[in-house]
Amino acid sequence: MRIAVVVLAAGSGTRFGHTTNKVWLPLSGRRIISRSLANAVKSFPKSRNILVINPDDAALAKDVLRREARHIKVEIVAGGASRHESEHNALMHLAPAIEAGKVNVVMIHDGARPLATSVLFHDIAMAAHHHGGALPAIVVDPLEIDIHETRQIVRVQTPQAFRAKELLEAYTKADRDGFVGTDTAACMEEYFPNVQTIAVTGEVTNVKITYPQDLVIAEHVLEKRGYKE
Repeated sequence: MRIAVVVLAAGSGTRFGHTTNKVWLPLSGRRIISRSLANAVKSFPKSRNILVINPDDAALAKDVLRREARHIKVEIVAGGASRHESEHNALMHLAPAIEAGKVNVVMIHDGARPLATSVLFHDIAMAAHHHGGALPAIVVDPLEIDIHETRQIVRVQTPQAFRAKELLEAYTKADRDGFVGTDTAACMEEYFPNVQTIAVTGEVTNVKITYPQDLVIAEHVLEKRGYKE
Protein backbone atom coordinates (compact mmCIF):
# COMPACT_ATOMS: atom_id res chain seq x y z
CA MET A 1 0.00 0.00 0.00
CA ARG A 2 1.33 3.39 -1.06
CA ILE A 3 -0.90 5.90 0.65
CA ALA A 4 -1.55 9.62 0.50
CA VAL A 5 -3.33 11.20 3.46
CA VAL A 6 -5.36 14.32 2.68
CA VAL A 7 -6.59 16.46 5.58
CA LEU A 8 -9.17 19.11 4.72
CA ALA A 9 -8.87 22.45 6.53
CA ALA A 10 -10.18 25.00 4.04
CA GLY A 11 -13.54 25.75 5.67
CA SER A 12 -14.75 28.78 7.59
CA GLY A 13 -15.83 29.39 11.17
CA THR A 14 -19.37 30.41 10.26
CA ARG A 15 -21.36 27.74 12.09
CA PHE A 16 -18.91 27.79 14.99
CA GLY A 17 -19.58 31.51 15.38
CA HIS A 18 -15.92 32.45 15.07
CA THR A 19 -14.08 34.62 12.57
CA THR A 20 -11.29 32.02 12.34
CA ASN A 21 -11.63 28.58 10.79
CA LYS A 22 -12.27 26.31 13.78
CA VAL A 23 -9.40 23.93 12.90
CA TRP A 24 -6.92 26.62 13.99
CA LEU A 25 -8.45 26.93 17.46
CA PRO A 26 -6.65 25.42 20.48
CA LEU A 27 -7.68 22.07 21.95
CA SER A 28 -5.90 20.93 25.10
CA GLY A 29 -2.71 22.83 24.35
CA ARG A 30 -2.51 22.13 20.61
CA ARG A 31 -4.44 23.33 17.59
CA ILE A 32 -7.29 21.12 16.43
CA ILE A 33 -5.59 20.60 13.06
CA SER A 34 -2.33 19.50 14.71
CA ARG A 35 -4.14 16.70 16.50
CA SER A 36 -5.98 15.69 13.33
CA LEU A 37 -2.75 15.51 11.34
CA ALA A 38 -0.80 13.62 13.99
CA ASN A 39 -3.43 10.89 14.32
CA ALA A 40 -3.96 10.67 10.56
CA VAL A 41 -0.33 9.91 9.69
CA LYS A 42 0.80 7.96 12.76
CA SER A 43 0.24 4.55 11.13
CA PHE A 44 1.83 5.52 7.80
CA PRO A 45 5.53 6.44 8.13
CA LYS A 46 6.00 6.73 4.35
CA SER A 47 2.76 8.46 3.39
CA ARG A 48 2.35 11.58 1.26
CA ASN A 49 0.65 14.07 3.58
CA ILE A 50 -1.48 16.83 2.10
CA LEU A 51 -3.05 19.66 4.07
CA VAL A 52 -5.73 21.58 2.14
CA ILE A 53 -6.21 25.12 3.44
CA ASN A 54 -7.87 28.41 2.65
CA PRO A 55 -5.15 30.47 0.91
CA ASP A 56 -5.83 33.27 3.42
CA ASP A 57 -4.58 30.94 6.16
CA ALA A 58 -1.24 30.16 4.51
CA ALA A 59 0.95 32.10 6.96
CA LEU A 60 -0.92 30.72 9.96
CA ALA A 61 -0.71 27.17 8.61
CA LYS A 62 3.05 27.36 8.11
CA ASP A 63 3.53 28.77 11.61
CA VAL A 64 1.36 26.09 13.26
CA LEU A 65 3.05 23.28 11.32
CA ARG A 66 6.49 24.60 12.27
CA ARG A 67 5.62 24.77 15.97
CA GLU A 68 3.34 21.75 16.44
CA ALA A 69 3.94 19.31 13.59
CA ARG A 70 7.54 19.77 12.52
CA HIS A 71 8.06 15.99 12.64
CA ILE A 72 5.46 15.53 9.88
CA LYS A 73 6.31 16.25 6.26
CA VAL A 74 3.29 18.15 4.97
CA GLU A 75 2.49 19.50 1.50
CA ILE A 76 0.11 22.47 1.52
CA VAL A 77 -2.55 22.76 -1.20
CA ALA A 78 -5.00 25.64 -1.70
CA GLY A 79 -8.60 24.60 -1.18
CA GLY A 80 -11.68 25.63 -3.10
CA ALA A 81 -15.09 27.14 -2.45
CA SER A 82 -16.59 23.78 -1.45
CA ARG A 83 -15.49 20.56 0.20
CA HIS A 84 -15.70 18.81 -3.17
CA GLU A 85 -13.52 21.43 -4.84
CA SER A 86 -10.93 21.13 -2.07
CA GLU A 87 -10.85 17.36 -2.55
CA HIS A 88 -10.49 17.87 -6.30
CA ASN A 89 -7.55 20.25 -5.81
CA ALA A 90 -5.79 17.73 -3.57
CA LEU A 91 -6.26 14.94 -6.12
CA MET A 92 -4.98 17.11 -8.96
CA HIS A 93 -1.89 17.80 -6.83
CA LEU A 94 -1.43 14.05 -6.38
CA ALA A 95 -2.31 13.15 -9.98
CA PRO A 96 1.27 12.65 -11.27
CA ALA A 97 2.08 10.28 -8.39
CA ILE A 98 -1.20 8.41 -8.80
CA GLU A 99 -0.74 7.99 -12.55
CA ALA A 100 2.84 6.78 -12.00
CA GLY A 101 1.68 4.20 -9.45
CA LYS A 102 3.53 5.89 -6.57
CA VAL A 103 0.24 6.36 -4.71
CA ASN A 104 -2.41 3.64 -4.86
CA VAL A 105 -4.67 4.58 -1.92
CA VAL A 106 -5.91 8.06 -1.03
CA MET A 107 -7.44 8.77 2.35
CA ILE A 108 -9.41 11.97 2.92
CA HIS A 109 -10.15 13.25 6.41
CA ASP A 110 -11.96 16.25 7.83
CA GLY A 111 -9.48 18.34 9.82
CA ALA A 112 -12.27 19.24 12.25
CA ARG A 113 -12.31 15.62 13.51
CA PRO A 114 -9.24 15.62 15.80
CA LEU A 115 -10.27 12.56 17.86
CA ALA A 116 -10.21 9.84 15.18
CA THR A 117 -7.58 7.37 16.39
CA SER A 118 -4.61 6.08 14.43
CA VAL A 119 -6.17 2.60 14.67
CA LEU A 120 -9.23 3.81 12.75
CA PHE A 121 -7.04 5.37 10.04
CA HIS A 122 -5.12 2.11 9.70
CA ASP A 123 -8.26 -0.02 9.49
CA ILE A 124 -9.89 2.24 6.89
CA ALA A 125 -6.75 2.31 4.73
CA MET A 126 -6.32 -1.47 4.81
CA ALA A 127 -9.98 -2.08 3.96
CA ALA A 128 -9.78 0.34 1.02
CA HIS A 129 -6.59 -1.27 -0.23
CA HIS A 130 -8.14 -4.74 -0.19
CA HIS A 131 -11.70 -3.96 -1.29
CA GLY A 132 -11.65 -0.67 -3.22
CA GLY A 133 -13.06 1.77 -0.69
CA ALA A 134 -13.84 2.14 3.01
CA LEU A 135 -15.45 4.55 5.43
CA PRO A 136 -16.32 4.56 9.14
CA ALA A 137 -19.98 4.33 10.10
CA ILE A 138 -21.91 4.40 13.37
CA VAL A 139 -25.32 2.73 13.62
CA VAL A 140 -27.79 5.35 14.80
CA ASP A 141 -31.12 3.57 15.03
CA PRO A 142 -32.96 0.69 13.38
CA LEU A 143 -35.76 1.77 11.05
CA GLU A 144 -38.65 -0.61 10.49
CA ILE A 145 -39.49 -0.47 6.78
CA ASP A 146 -42.20 -3.14 6.90
CA ILE A 147 -42.91 -6.36 8.70
CA HIS A 148 -40.49 -8.29 6.49
CA GLU A 149 -37.54 -5.92 6.37
CA THR A 150 -35.41 -3.97 8.81
CA ARG A 151 -32.78 -1.45 7.75
CA GLN A 152 -30.20 0.40 9.78
CA ILE A 153 -29.59 4.13 9.76
CA VAL A 154 -25.88 4.92 9.99
CA ARG A 155 -23.93 8.11 10.49
CA VAL A 156 -20.93 8.26 8.19
CA GLN A 157 -17.67 9.76 9.41
CA THR A 158 -14.20 10.41 8.02
CA PRO A 159 -11.54 9.30 7.18
CA GLN A 160 -12.76 7.85 3.89
CA ALA A 161 -10.32 6.02 1.63
CA PHE A 162 -10.40 4.67 -1.92
CA ARG A 163 -8.06 3.20 -4.47
CA ALA A 164 -6.28 6.13 -6.00
CA LYS A 165 -6.78 5.66 -9.75
CA GLU A 166 -10.55 5.24 -9.53
CA LEU A 167 -10.81 8.18 -7.13
CA LEU A 168 -8.79 10.45 -9.40
CA GLU A 169 -10.89 9.43 -12.40
CA ALA A 170 -14.12 10.05 -10.49
CA TYR A 171 -13.12 13.60 -9.58
CA THR A 172 -11.85 14.28 -13.09
CA LYS A 173 -15.23 13.24 -14.50
CA ALA A 174 -17.07 15.22 -11.82
CA ASP A 175 -15.13 18.33 -12.82
CA ARG A 176 -16.11 17.76 -16.44
CA ASP A 177 -19.77 17.24 -15.58
CA GLY A 178 -20.12 19.89 -12.87
CA PHE A 179 -21.04 17.25 -10.29
CA VAL A 180 -20.53 18.25 -6.65
CA GLY A 181 -20.64 15.50 -4.03
CA THR A 182 -21.37 15.92 -0.35
CA ASP A 183 -18.33 13.83 0.55
CA THR A 184 -15.74 11.56 -1.05
CA ALA A 185 -18.01 8.51 -1.05
CA ALA A 186 -20.77 10.41 -2.85
CA CYS A 187 -18.50 11.16 -5.81
CA MET A 188 -17.28 7.57 -5.97
CA GLU A 189 -20.84 6.27 -5.85
CA GLU A 190 -21.79 8.57 -8.74
CA TYR A 191 -19.01 7.43 -11.08
CA PHE A 192 -17.92 4.03 -9.77
CA PRO A 193 -21.01 2.42 -8.21
CA ASN A 194 -19.47 -1.02 -8.67
CA VAL A 195 -16.46 -0.26 -6.47
CA GLN A 196 -16.99 -2.08 -3.20
CA THR A 197 -17.03 0.35 -0.29
CA ILE A 198 -16.66 -1.34 3.09
CA ALA A 199 -18.30 0.14 6.18
CA VAL A 200 -15.85 -0.10 9.06
CA THR A 201 -17.18 0.38 12.58
CA GLY A 202 -16.62 4.02 13.41
CA GLU A 203 -15.76 5.60 16.75
CA VAL A 204 -18.39 7.30 18.90
CA THR A 205 -15.68 9.70 20.08
CA ASN A 206 -14.81 10.70 16.50
CA VAL A 207 -16.81 13.91 16.84
CA LYS A 208 -16.65 16.78 14.39
CA ILE A 209 -15.94 20.18 15.94
CA THR A 210 -18.84 22.17 14.55
CA TYR A 211 -20.18 24.14 17.51
CA PRO A 212 -18.51 25.53 20.67
CA GLN A 213 -19.97 22.74 22.83
CA ASP A 214 -18.11 20.20 20.70
CA LEU A 215 -14.83 21.57 22.08
CA VAL A 216 -15.99 20.72 25.59
CA ILE A 217 -16.78 17.15 24.50
CA ALA A 218 -13.39 16.86 22.79
CA GLU A 219 -11.60 18.13 25.91
CA HIS A 220 -13.37 15.47 27.98
CA VAL A 221 -12.44 12.69 25.54
CA LEU A 222 -8.79 13.76 25.50
CA GLU A 223 -8.72 13.89 29.29
CA LYS A 224 -10.04 10.32 29.43
CA ARG A 225 -7.30 9.26 26.99
CA GLY A 226 -4.62 10.98 29.01
CA TYR A 227 -4.27 13.51 26.16
CA LYS A 228 -2.96 10.83 23.79
CA GLU A 229 -4.57 10.63 20.35
